[in-house]
Amino acid sequence: MEIKEIITVTNKFLVEEFEANPTDIKPEANLKSTLDLDSLDYIDMVVVIEDNFGFKVKPEDFQSIVTFQDFYDYVTARVQQKELV
Repeated sequence: MEIKEIITVTNKFLVEEFEANPTDIKPEANLKSTLDLDSLDYIDMVVVIEDNFGFKVKPEDFQSIVTFQDFYDYVTARVQQKELV
């Protein structure tokens, strides 16, 4: 899966599941504040990621994710890792 496809899929579910404004989703924007995420939202996000990309997410993985670009990079790395197996 290419990064462009990952970004498209990710942005689509962020808009659908978290009611994000598509114009607010920018690589440099802060993920938590832009989406107004609380701890339950992170659990929902884990479920959506696992359903869309087919890998398990550890909650501690989100500690290093600050921006949307960090999020895209994380998903891309995990998808590529999964594809190698």
